[in-house]
Amino acid sequence: MPAAEASSFDRHQHLLWLFAFAFNHHCCMSNQSPCLSCGACCASFRVSFYWGELQSAGGLVPDNLTEQINPHRACMKGTNQKEPRCVALLGTVGEQVRCTVYENRPSPCREFSCNGEVAEYNEGCDKARARFGLPPLTPPVINPAFDDEPPISA
Repeated sequence: MPAAEASSFDRHQHLLWLFAFAFNHHCCMSNQSPCLSCGACCASFRVSFYWGELQSAGGLVPDNLTEQINPHRACMKGTNQKEPRCVALLGTVGEQVRCTVYENRPSPCREFSCNGEVAEYNEGCDKARARFGLPPLTPPVINPAFDDEPPISA
């Protein structure tokens, strides 16, 4: 195949791969996070953290949105109950959500990634999504035989 045709073919294959990657991640081509239409984790788990993360202790997390668990731990209000939902979560789970304290969120929220976001499986993400009837996010699978090739769908 002539070089010009191969180059055109490679660009076409790459564009197809980008589209498949975005589709498999349930996000748009602008790289919008699937978390913006989910929020299931914020309404599934207790968000507890070391008290030193509170603003009153020099941290980022607003004290008025938390409750004390014990002398060393706090949690986001609303998450320490049978049907948890963080008070900082705004919107409808599975449709459109946002965190009202995103820049000041505690470490468990900063460390929790949607499934496939950091190229590893997050069972907690899938469990939270299932609780609301949402399908799991499908991360791309790297074909070990072709390490330099783009990922393929599972």
